[in-house]
Amino acid sequence: MLNGIFFVCLSLGLWTSGSSLSCRWMQHKFQQFSKNSLVLIDSMANNSTNTTVDAGVGFPNHLYNQASKASAEDKLSFTVQILEEMVVLFEEDNSKASWEEIREENFLQVVTQVADGLRSCIGSHSHRKNKKIQMYFKRLSSHVLEQMDNSAEAWELIRKEMKTHLVRADLLCSSLLTN
Repeated sequence: MLNGIFFVCLSLGLWTSGSSLSCRWMQHKFQQFSKNSLVLIDSMANNSTNTTVDAGVGFPNHLYNQASKASAEDKLSFTVQILEEMVVLFEEDNSKASWEEIREENFLQVVTQVADGLRSCIGSHSHRKNKKIQMYFKRLSSHVLEQMDNSAEAWELIRKEMKTHLVRADLLCSSLLTN
């Protein structure tokens, strides 16, 4: 299992168009904030067998495939947007979720710190938000959470989906490694 999101990006040296996008945060702080993300999201599990596809919301593999062909800055921007949307989603009414509030708070703190760190690697590059990602997360909220009355089952579906995002974001970020 992965030790944390983007673990392999620990000593990241990003290269785009022949120019280095070296990021001090990635080299010094990333491991500290990323090791526990998958462990934290796993600790929130309640063993549901349903999927978000059953609720009419398919995982956006095609968007990850597109992002995998983008520049390093665009890959980081995409990853930051995923993490930010994840935080917004978890801030919805989850009082019926089966996990302890402190676990969620710790998870959101780690995800926010990773997003902030990755954003600092992008620097002053301005990137547009991916509208399809925004719509996907809105569908998760309306088609899964709202239609299932924010139930523990709905939140378990969301938790599983977010774990998949963490794994895919790790793969996306690992493509930025240089030897």
